[in-house]
Amino acid sequence: MKYLFLFSIIFFIACSNRGDGIKPSPPSTTADSTFTDPLLTSGPDPWVIQQDTMYYYMNTLGNHLAIWPTSKMSNLGNAIPVTIWNAPATGPYSKDIWAPELHYFNNKWYMYFAADDGNNNNHRIYVLENDNADPTSLSWTFKGKVADTTADRWAIDASAFEYNGKLYLIWSGWADTTNVAQNIYIAPLSDPTTIGGPRVLLSSPTLSWEKVGTPPAVNEGPEALINPSGQLFLTYSASGCWTDSYCLGLLTLKSGGNPLDPASWTKSANPVFSSAPDSGAYAPGHNGFFISRSGTQNWLIYHANPLQAQGCGNNRSPRMQRFTWNADGSPNFGTPVKINTPLTKPSGE
Repeated sequence: MKYLFLFSIIFFIACSNRGDGIKPSPPSTTADSTFTDPLLTSGPDPWVIQQDTMYYYMNTLGNHLAIWPTSKMSNLGNAIPVTIWNAPATGPYSKDIWAPELHYFNNKWYMYFAADDGNNNNHRIYVLENDNADPTSLSWTFKGKVADTTADRWAIDASAFEYNGKLYLIWSGWADTTNVAQNIYIAPLSDPTTIGGPRVLLSSPTLSWEKVGTPPAVNEGPEALINPSGQLFLTYSASGCWTDSYCLGLLTLKSGGNPLDPASWTKSANPVFSSAPDSGAYAPGHNGFFISRSGTQNWLIYHANPLQAQGCGNNRSPRMQRFTWNADGSPNFGTPVKINTPLTKPSGE
């Protein structure tokens, strides 16, 4: 969630104890072989995709969409963002532009994002298309809303992925028209801009660590992750982003399971990535994944606040760190790495 909550909630958070967290230094490359987190001083809802020798990074900006192109993720702080789309002054997708994600399917680029008309109840998912090889080219076409026509409900945080030759869209949405809880939904895509079947509920916030800060209870920011053996996982962010308990949960698809069958999924009993105050990482979440340029390392990118009780605003900064695989094939994200500490660059940089 981005700037979802009422002024009274924001005011309460702003006036609460901020704690004695670690303040981030400006992003830097400390030596030829190292970098430090955070990658930028601000960047809610970070996302990155690699194509050939380039990485394309983006985050929530509120009123427009931009891409940071870079050949080295460790050097993101020196990349120059390119604005590819500005929201119109009025209309259903003119305000609250959140959580953009760039994807590449069938030799075309697609940018998914959430937007509304200034009324959060009207948040929906939209998509742009670009058939240019370079996504920073200004060849983008607005393709419209992406929604399940049988249940066109509040929706944010869309992500698309391909699994066993089929395309799927996952997102965070409401069951009905009232903001009681945010759930994780999945639907098949008949093409990258069209939902091809009814949405399926995969996860609701039912566990205690998913319901901190309610109402509403929150599951959001779903992301697909496939291990080297081809097993599918979905990470998601749980609890309110306005709390320091915001964290990552994990859904695991059983071997041979159907992604559209809720019975094929199991939920982690506990968070798989959570706050680490000693590291200056409060409320870590809304993540993505990428592989190093050498193709040998798996990396997690996520946002977190450097201090306590900073909520859902622009204090959230993007960080990245390596992750590994457990013996059972599940991802092992470890704990958030301490900010301002030299880390080895992704291999190939």
